[in-house]
Amino acid sequence: MKTRLLYVLMLSLIKVLAFAQTVPTPWKGKFEQLEQLLPTPNEYRSASGAPGPKYWQQRADYVINAELNDNNQSISGSETITYYNNSPETLRYMWLQLDQNINAKESNTFKTQTNTVRDSIDTKAIASSLTLHDFDGGFKIKAVKDASGKALNYTINATMMRIDLPQALGPNQKFVFSVEWSFNINDRMKGLTPNDGRSGMELFPQDGNYVYIIAQWFPRMCVYDDVVGWQNKQFLGQGEFTLTFGNYTVNLTVPADHIVAATGMVQNAKEQEKKQNLLLKKHGNFMQKMCATLPLLPRVNLFGMRKL
Repeated sequence: MKTRLLYVLMLSLIKVLAFAQTVPTPWKGKFEQLEQLLPTPNEYRSASGAPGPKYWQQRADYVINAELNDNNQSISGSETITYYNNSPETLRYMWLQLDQNINAKESNTFKTQTNTVRDSIDTKAIASSLTLHDFDGGFKIKAVKDASGKALNYTINATMMRIDLPQALGPNQKFVFSVEWSFNINDRMKGLTPNDGRSGMELFPQDGNYVYIIAQWFPRMCVYDDVVGWQNKQFLGQGEFTLTFGNYTVNLTVPADHIVAATGMVQNAKEQEKKQNLLLKKHGNFMQKMCATLPLLPRVNLFGMRKL
């Protein structure tokens, strides 16, 4: 009898201890370190996260030439990027964002999406869910070269591209290189790509006219900072990215009968004013309506166009 009683007591004690171990301890760390949110203060950042006495940030200047091809609904372009390494680190490679690759056939977004089986579903929805389309989306990178025109080694990983530098880029040095690219514009009304809500075209069959709202349309530098280094996480469509500060010179070539809404300061204002006055005389009410509907958003990675 004594042996049984001791055995039962031991089992009860084990159960109590096991239960005690599974009960979560109430959080009491009101003043604990917030890890990556507010890292340990140093000479680059203060305890509040504000810039410290030796704070730095990278810079990237762009000269972009892009053309809208209204005949086949595509955009082709080239850009020259001057990247300034203001960090105390030596860089041996750089990362660029290829956001348009979210629309590629092998997009990781398609592979990570989840869905449910309903009692009924329309053809458009099932085609989008199962990617039953033949849209050839994503950037077509034609060339990546240094300032002398020599080809650079690069690796494309879904929505990111790494460029291997021919020589290490030390602190306070700059590197100039160019990228030539093109991509097909998605029909955002068909729901075939993950990024239809941000960017694409819409056809008006009654007059054979397209409206283009174009976002994330050129390869752009990833941010490199003192907290996480290169911010090169994949773009899956559920968020946005910070961008490297810099200066932009952008030349957009579009058909003469298109109007463009975009951010920035127009450099050939007088030339464009003459054209606009002629268009206003011919399409005054329509142009005023279009200028009211095309958004002027405070970011250089979006512009809108429509044929008159």
